[in-house]
Amino acid sequence: MELSTAPFEERLTAPRSWWLVSLLLGVACALVLLPFGTLPLLGGLVGGTAAAAVVTSSYGSVRIRVVADSLVAGDAKIPLSALGDAEILDAEQARAWRMHKADPRAFMLLRSYVPTALRVEIVDPQDPTPYVYLSTRDPKALAKALGK
Repeated sequence: MELSTAPFEERLTAPRSWWLVSLLLGVACALVLLPFGTLPLLGGLVGGTAAAAVVTSSYGSVRIRVVADSLVAGDAKIPLSALGDAEILDAEQARAWRMHKADPRAFMLLRSYVPTALRVEIVDPQDPTPYVYLSTRDPKALAKALGK
């Protein structure tokens, strides 16, 4: 397996405040089960916190990688040869491309808690996807890894 010239890997983890919300959801489950006794209360605390933590972890575990001449973003794997020009988006531009400028045919890996993004054109004539929008904390490094 041949690595690209500038490897890139980023995990878009959930913010710390979301983990606090997971704990608070566990406390809420415990309070709902309080009238049934101590054991159900503890079960609600542990079970509710665990369920909320699983949801938070699964949402926050998406990765963006440039490996073996491919861009791997979430479930998508796109060869670098199918990618055109890259546009680094600051917070204001990224919000515009998430909202009123967005194309419904585009592949968008969005994370609302990541303010910056990279938009990369798709140049493959067989692919109806016009561009790839990737929320990333370091769009310059990702563009460099893509060779754009």
